[in-house]
Amino acid sequence: MTIGKLNSSKVPVIVIDKKLEQFRDKVLFPEKLEKANEILSKVGLPMRKK
Repeated sequence: MTIGKLNSSKVPVIVIDKKLEQFRDKVLFPEKLEKANEILSKVGLPMRKK
């Protein structure tokens, strides 16, 4: 794409940093994950609007 097309398009241009790949399979906050899973098991997911 040319710069003119990028500037006139309404789609944002996003560049993802490759350094973030090191966090793909790691749980960074295990306590918060455990609490969130506990709440979801009790309450469940909200209903989706149609």
